[in-house]
Amino acid sequence: MTITPERLDSMFRPRSVALIGAADKSMFSAGAYRNLVNFGMAGRVHLVNRRGVEVHGRPSLTSCQAIGEPVDVALMMVPQAATIGAMEDAAEAGIKNVIVLSSGYGEAGEDGKQAEADLVAAAERLGMLILGPNMLGFANYSARTAVTAVPVTPGTGDGAVALLSQSGASSSAMVDYAGASGADLSFMVTLGNEAMITAGHILDYLVDDPGTKAVAIFLETIRDPEAFARGARRAAAAGKAVVALKAGSSDLAARTARAHTGALVGDDRVTDAVLRELGVIRVDSIEDMLVTAGTAASVGRLPRRGTSAVSISGGACDILADRAADEGLDIPAFAPETTEKLAGVMPGYGTVHNPLDVTGAAIIDPTIWTRAIEAAGNDPSVGSVLMINGIPTEDSPTATLQRPTYAAIAAGAERSAVPVIWVSQVQQPVTAYTRELLAEYGNPPVIPGLVQAVKTVSHLGWWSQAVDQAAKGPADVALPAPAHDAPRSGQWSEHQARELLASASVSVIGSELVTSADDAAAAAGRLSPGGPVALKIVSPQILHKSDIGGVALGVTGADAVRAAYEKVTAAGGSVEGAEVEGVLVSPMRSGGLELLVGVVRDPQWGPVLAVGLGGVLVEVLKDSALATLPVTPARVTGMLRSLRGAALLDGVRGTAPANGAKLSEEIARIGNLALALGDDLESLEVNPLRVDGDIVEALDAVIEWRTR
Repeated sequence: MTITPERLDSMFRPRSVALIGAADKSMFSAGAYRNLVNFGMAGRVHLVNRRGVEVHGRPSLTSCQAIGEPVDVALMMVPQAATIGAMEDAAEAGIKNVIVLSSGYGEAGEDGKQAEADLVAAAERLGMLILGPNMLGFANYSARTAVTAVPVTPGTGDGAVALLSQSGASSSAMVDYAGASGADLSFMVTLGNEAMITAGHILDYLVDDPGTKAVAIFLETIRDPEAFARGARRAAAAGKAVVALKAGSSDLAARTARAHTGALVGDDRVTDAVLRELGVIRVDSIEDMLVTAGTAASVGRLPRRGTSAVSISGGACDILADRAADEGLDIPAFAPETTEKLAGVMPGYGTVHNPLDVTGAAIIDPTIWTRAIEAAGNDPSVGSVLMINGIPTEDSPTATLQRPTYAAIAAGAERSAVPVIWVSQVQQPVTAYTRELLAEYGNPPVIPGLVQAVKTVSHLGWWSQAVDQAAKGPADVALPAPAHDAPRSGQWSEHQARELLASASVSVIGSELVTSADDAAAAAGRLSPGGPVALKIVSPQILHKSDIGGVALGVTGADAVRAAYEKVTAAGGSVEGAEVEGVLVSPMRSGGLELLVGVVRDPQWGPVLAVGLGGVLVEVLKDSALATLPVTPARVTGMLRSLRGAALLDGVRGTAPANGAKLSEEIARIGNLALALGDDLESLEVNPLRVDGDIVEALDAVIEWRTR
């Protein structure tokens, strides 16, 4: 069934609702009915109980068909075994949208998976759309409707953050924290098993919701990658931040243990890379998710990543600076003209730098706040200003005394060219009093706590720069056209892998495959006259050749080459079941920098490119970057610069700096070759890819094909 925005609108903006399985003893029924009443929908709720008894102080009907008027949504609160029957009754009454609360489906083993498949089949047969199962419904605050068992309050209806959660139980705590942190909600949707409607569908729908300015999502898995990517890219294009708390991780390495790449690429690392490509802010706590989404909804994109802080406390400035270093938040030095302006503002005992302590003089003269914020907010390197001061949660004499300060701060914010965000030094709730007071001063965005402020502004700075590229989608590149006649099955030998790479114009070190000691000596003379060579056993069954003595390095002279040939051949022959094709002879290389370039197929996102420093030591160094394919050389350059050891590419201790453009082109060619090989490919690895100044060449390669 095609899930269109129009169809979702009929579910999320219902004119009338039927509660199926309504009962006084059911906490779900009582909670859902209470919410509907509180949201002003009491006259548009139909209670259905097959016994027809009084429920929630009202008469009930024995079936949906007895309602006798159109109903947009049915909330199913019946046991799993009775759900399909209840759906059939609802369909006879013309109800097209169903919310299924009951569990025991896909989350409950093979029998549950079959039950979920039967549920979807029944919905498709009946022309119905299912939200769930195994969830707690939704609330649309702007449309003032709530079809959920989660305790919710109507609010003002002008919230700007949509909250989506695959955990129904956690959603209640999330809703509570959203209110306490000032992240007013436009939507709350629990997702459950996503048998039909997925997070991606709803994200896509919310991009066009005028009241929603940011989306917060708690995810355990991404069930429909295509729909999610489409929604995320549309959100990026619309300038609506998507903030995801993605829980759970597992490891792909078990499937690709024979290649080093498998140790670098895990499901969670792939998810992290994909979310970054989609412009999705990934966080690690509920608090960070909701505060970041709430702030993004208020301030939108920041013009620059740099931030300034203006504080009444020097200690707060120190804490902020320390945490900024941890989180990668840029706190730039003020421009000379800004410093000059601030020098005319600050008392003689104050120091002008970023972050800025306005000192106790601002208590006596609140206009210091105004002029300091104005100067900082117009600095050419600053994209946001953090105003650090106490924010009252209740009426008190202190709060009253602070009003001139708040007015001065608000005046500075009006003159700032960038958003000014109010920050309390510690985590504290945004109370009704806080809201009333802030409303008098322009409703500025508020972040509770210094550490949270650093995290949030760091997230928003990155997102503001990432959304343009995310909105564009995958790169449009010409894929190479590799040529090779060998069957695409199992593992290929290094020789076969090298030939395939070379056919796609990847730079591969020269080599010859030989099957006798004399041929090995002759090949060595041709490839490296008078110089050392490397000999390696060639067998699809022997990928880690050095582990069994199948490699000889730095061999010089014909007799030594013959002896080395016999040695590595004997080592290969000792491996039971190994089909030895011969011995590969290559010129010996030394110096330069070694990288691993590998591609592993992720079951959700397809081929994923991994680039890491260290060659054979990559698993120890664990310094790598990931990207989905295809990639451009520019994208690869960004990956390389993100590595912790990126400075090594610039040359250290006399080594030649890498030709970055050439290196990026070769890596992009390898990655896009893997994509061109299609669905047959399981993994492709070049390890090492050696770079020495202008020289970039593959020294070893492994290819594995999928088992069908």
